[in-house]
This record gives sequence, structure tokens and C-alpha cells, in this order.
Amino acid sequence: MRDESNRGLDEARFRVVFSHLGAVKAYALRRGSRDAEALAAETMTIAWRRLADVPRDDARPWLYATARNLLLEESRKRRATAVLAETDDHVPAVALREIDPDLSRALRALSAFDREALLLIAWEDLTPTQAARALGITAAAFRVRLLRARRRLRAALADPPDIAHQAVPQLDVEGS
Repeated sequence: MRDESNRGLDEARFRVVFSHLGAVKAYALRRGSRDAEALAAETMTIAWRRLADVPRDDARPWLYATARNLLLEESRKRRATAVLAETDDHVPAVALREIDPDLSRALRALSAFDREALLLIAWEDLTPTQAARALGITAAAFRVRLLRARRRLRAALADPPDIAHQAVPQLDVEGS
């Protein structure tokens, strides 16, 4: 009887964890996963197997950390396959098509670490403490990373695109 009771509690707890499936899929999509649905499903499978490790207060940071590890594995496999096929099949780290072009350009100019810090806060709606847990670092380290990422983003937004730096040719209309 006790095993059935524990199983029922585990199933009820997993239903709460599983309610974040859509958020995990969106996370994977925004980071360029080729199969975000499968990645989200794999994340949930791992969560079920390791349910005791999933924090009770908020599962999202743990789920994002797991999805991030799966994304890194997917990326390594993609690079290895590209090297074998001698192609450069680059998928952007972040799907930025739906946002302002200047913001998209500025985010692409940042390192993957800076982008991840900003997007965990802005898109995944995590607190700095939750985002730190998702990345496996201390809250203090994350806050420093976030501060620096915000500074770099502001600098990238202030810097006009490369095309603006190019000299515009002047036409000699007086000689015509």
C-alpha cells in the first residue's frame, strides 16, 4: 500500500513539473533546436527519472538547465556531423527573427554566455536567483554576468550597424 501511495504522490508532483512542457519547448525553439518538441520530451523524461532532484518550489530552472545540457549535446553532434560532411550547417543559437532588427543584431553580437543570461531573465521570466540555478552558478556570479551582459547589450545597441560605418559614395552632379 505504501508503494502505491508514494507512486501517487510522485505522479501528482510530476504533473506539476510536466505543466512546464510548453515553456521548455519554447526555450528550446528560441535557442535554435532542430527538434524542440523531442528535446522538451527528453527533458521531461529525465525529470521523471530524477524527480527527487527536481526542486519543489520551482522546477523551471532545473528544467532549463537540463534542456540547456541537451541543447549543448545537440549542438556538439551537429558540429561533428557538419565536420564529417564538410559543411557549415550553422543554426543560430537564438531564434531572433520576431524581434526588432536592431535588438536582434545587438544580441547576435554578444557571446552565448551574455545572451543566455539576458534571455533567461527576459524570455524565460526567471529571477536572477532562478537563472543562476539554471546555469549552475551562484546568484552573485549570475548577477555580475547579467550586469556585464546588460552593459554589452547597451553598447551594441548604441553602436550602429556596420553598414552605417561605410563611406557613402558622393556623386559628382555638377559635372553632368
